[in-house]
Amino acid sequence: MKKNKSANANPKVKDMSFLDHLEELRWHLIRVVIAVIILGLIAFIFKGFIFDVIIFGPKDANFPTYKIFCKAAQAIGRPDSFCFEELPFKLQSRKMADQFSPHIWTSITAGIVIGFPYLVYEFWKFISPGLHDSERKTARGFIIVASLLFFIGVLFGYYIITPLSINFLGTYTVSSHVLNEFDLGSYISVVRTSVLASGLIFELPIIIYFLTKIGLVTPETLRKYRKISIVLVLLLSAIITPPDVASQVIVAIPILILYEISIYISAAVIAQQKKEERRFKAT
Repeated sequence: MKKNKSANANPKVKDMSFLDHLEELRWHLIRVVIAVIILGLIAFIFKGFIFDVIIFGPKDANFPTYKIFCKAAQAIGRPDSFCFEELPFKLQSRKMADQFSPHIWTSITAGIVIGFPYLVYEFWKFISPGLHDSERKTARGFIIVASLLFFIGVLFGYYIITPLSINFLGTYTVSSHVLNEFDLGSYISVVRTSVLASGLIFELPIIIYFLTKIGLVTPETLRKYRKISIVLVLLLSAIITPPDVASQVIVAIPILILYEISIYISAAVIAQQKKEERRFKAT
């Protein structure tokens, strides 16, 4: 029987020892860290734009999301929900390093977000030599798709989850005797968590793709546990959003759509694997 050379992985990978793989991974990580540091330094320099425009944007009553939600609330007769002139809370810095430390970590976070395509590229360079030629061709758009999903998730987290969370937590009070004066780090933590969590959640189709490739997930399994997954999605939505039904539904809908897309991706991967097996047997 003839051996299908095009289906073989890179022979150099087979000759590498475990320590060689670790050394290769180390250099990939070093390049990633350098890229994040460089981009973080750039973000550090442009602190005015990063903080005044991006970080503190959802604190402004003129933030686009509030305007849209205000019109929607007026349409259903609940203008008090998102129609306001100013959010009733202030930010404060109570420690010597309370402004410098958030500046550092926000810059690093910005470096990770902006440099995400390069992070994915380095990850792809590390795993691609171990893939078959046909698999590399099939996943040629991996970097573009993974980056696109991540940035869509980041935008969703910034324009949907962040304003919902800030509006709810910033206006919530147990008594009129208590003033809402939040630490700067606490506020930034809400923004950062909402954005990064959404970006990673939107990578679900990519995660399912690789889990299917290594045999840990099948479309049948995803369909079988669909109801359980819906419950988990609702629980996740409840964790990362304010405890009101409307916010949870807004967040749950795109996650459920991504789950359904992941089922089709898993099925496509299985179909491609079976096709490759038939082609290999035929040769």
